[in-house]
Amino acid sequence: MPDVHLMPCTLAELYTLQDIAIRSYNDHYLYLWFDGGAWYVDRSFKEETLQEELTDPNAVFYLIYHDGELVGFLKLNLHQELESHTAEEALELERIYLTKAASGIGIGRKVVEFTKEVAAKLNKRMVWLKAMDSSRSVNFYEQNGFVKCGTYTLPFEQMKPEYRGMYVMKMEL
Repeated sequence: MPDVHLMPCTLAELYTLQDIAIRSYNDHYLYLWFDGGAWYVDRSFKEETLQEELTDPNAVFYLIYHDGELVGFLKLNLHQELESHTAEEALELERIYLTKAASGIGIGRKVVEFTKEVAAKLNKRMVWLKAMDSSRSVNFYEQNGFVKCGTYTLPFEQMKPEYRGMYVMKMEL
């Protein structure tokens, strides 16, 4: 099993978060975009956006370390309703981003386990997420206990249309 540690990320680590977010995103997702991802990276990972998200009381970020090296981050929305589950009952796993070098070696599985532990401490009944329907991540989440429960289409005109589809997936706790 890989040696994985998740550390809470605060405003003090904004630039560390920004760096790992851009590196991990660039490792995996640039092909989705007509502009090679420039619009999305600017929109999602600029200083102002991350500062706003880091100060949102509903959102928590964790920096992911493997063998002492920063390899990714996790973003959770602590109180996010889905279907028949209220915000008090449901937690959204919004992002697990890992660098290419850290992918496929068991780190993601540890991060999902960590997410379930956070949800249990908050007395949540469900964890849910959105995964790209064209991505291998759907199989990963299914192997880790999530089931498809809906679909969603991303509204980004800058994104190639064939990649805009998402599955909504959930795991009852």
